[in-house]
Amino acid sequence: MKREETVDYHIKSAWHAINRMYNQRAVQDDFTTSIGFVLININSKEGTPATKIAPLMGLEARSLTRMLKTMEEKGLIIRRPDLQDKRSVRIFLTPEGKKKKEISVKTIKEFNEEVQKAVGKEELDRFFKVFDKINQVVEKIQSSTINPQTTIEIRD
Repeated sequence: MKREETVDYHIKSAWHAINRMYNQRAVQDDFTTSIGFVLININSKEGTPATKIAPLMGLEARSLTRMLKTMEEKGLIIRRPDLQDKRSVRIFLTPEGKKKKEISVKTIKEFNEEVQKAVGKEELDRFFKVFDKINQVVEKIQSSTINPQTTIEIRD
């Protein structure tokens, strides 16, 4: 099988192209795509517990810790003790962080609108269904590796 015939090749190459496009936009405003995604996952009013951000993004906590430190140094976020749980820390956006978050949201919306125009609703709905099935296959493979007795049915 040629790499161009594999599902993962197309997913990875598309993601890399999207990531490069987002980074080109972000660098104009002195941040990165990764920082933009973190900003999007922080509640602008109530802040977000630091422990909740990594799972929202599918990251390991170690990777996020370094990024949060950089973001704090750049003045995009501040850390405050959680008022309900003193052991926990909440991450809040600074005014500059809110500006960068708005840029990130706008960039994502514009890209999605362009894709919707180019592809059309019906084809995009099919695309989302295919990706849902791909995720189900991944989940099935992961489950069978961890627990070979488990069976997961692929839903339509």
